[in-house]
Amino acid sequence: MPDRPITRTLLAILVVSSLAATCQATGSTAPSGTSIGSPGTTGPAASPGPAATPAETAGAPPSAVASRPTEPPAASLAAEGGDPVAGQLGSYTWLTGGSDSPWLPGAPIDVGAQEPLTVTIGDGVAVVEWSARRTTAGSTSGTGAVSLGRGGPPVAFAAPGPGTWSVQVTIRFADDLGSASYYWQIAAH
Repeated sequence: MPDRPITRTLLAILVVSSLAATCQATGSTAPSGTSIGSPGTTGPAASPGPAATPAETAGAPPSAVASRPTEPPAASLAAEGGDPVAGQLGSYTWLTGGSDSPWLPGAPIDVGAQEPLTVTIGDGVAVVEWSARRTTAGSTSGTGAVSLGRGGPPVAFAAPGPGTWSVQVTIRFADDLGSASYYWQIAAH
């Protein structure tokens, strides 16, 4: 029959191994106050909760992970003094997901030719950089699209010249959230 100190050592190894396997499976750490290697010493029990994936938590404080939307925020376009118009969300990457779409016709808005336009992003999501392009209304491929501008925040550019245009604004978001393209059909007079 084995000696009691050896039995306690083996029991401690089994408990520590089990605790480590449980922590690894749930993504948690040992509860504070737990002393590994000291059998019989325990701290407060960890509260169970939903496990977050590593992609959700990488580089973000726990409070930020819970408040992130599941897809890109809404974007609205407005001319100075005009009512904002929500854009059509096209292709995007967001956290670990995404969607692919053709060039969209866009939400209709009437503006003056060459009038200053501003895009506002909802949900308080910060912009790192943006680009805007236009093509003839009705295009589904964006072939021959012409740049209207690019840069860092704020997202502001001049409306195209007279005509009806499909305008794409592509935004890259801060905090490695992803990017998204929004569309408007601009009738410039």
